Amino acid sequence: MRMSSRLRQLGRERPVAITAVVSAIGYALVAGAFTGMIPLFPALGRDTVLLFGHLIAAVNTAALGAILLGVRYIKRDEVEKHRAAMLVAFALILVFLVLYLWKVGGGFEKSITASGLPKIAYLLMLAVHIFLSVVAVPVVLYAVVLGLSHTPAELRDTHHARVGRIAVATWSVSLALGVITYVLLNHVYGWEPRHATVLALVGVRPAVDRIVSALDPTA
Repeated sequence: MRMSSRLRQLGRERPVAITAVVSAIGYALVAGAFTGMIPLFPALGRDTVLLFGHLIAAVNTAALGAILLGVRYIKRDEVEKHRAAMLVAFALILVFLVLYLWKVGGGFEKSITASGLPKIAYLLMLAVHIFLSVVAVPVVLYAVVLGLSHTPAELRDTHHARVGRIAVATWSVSLALGVITYVLLNHVYGWEPRHATVLALVGVRPAVDRIVSALDPTA
């Protein structure tokens, strides 16, 4: 109980510092999984990697649904339901993170086998999805830290509402694009394994490079 109170007080006093530290840890874990520098994850077989991909899509869809419910609740001034929905969404994203890091660190990534406009559209959506995922991390964490460390009345005197709107926008669009690219990759077009390579800008640079190559045949 004392530890819980201490953490809550820390969240009230240093929300930016907590957000920065946790965000840095998250970025480091993702970078480590992609580069293989953090060997935390047991190797996965091909079937398990495919299963993880399906589970990730299901988790992201559920998280998106929880976010939209949370938005609906706060518009109705149902604060407790809003809080519960957003915490469910946050918990689902933590589940996603574990599955995704394990899938990348212990298995492999996929490349779409489509060509031409379908591939360009897919890569553009993937690039936006990755970019928004990176941007959303500190924004979502900051909103969550404020929400957990303040009462509803106290939150009115913080940046929670403004930051929350940004978090919802980036988070929900990223999740939606993630689900769309999953469907295109797994159920519309084919794919081939792409084993992890050195990460640049947490995956944004490689995606942009692939888009440029697709647009310029001479590249």
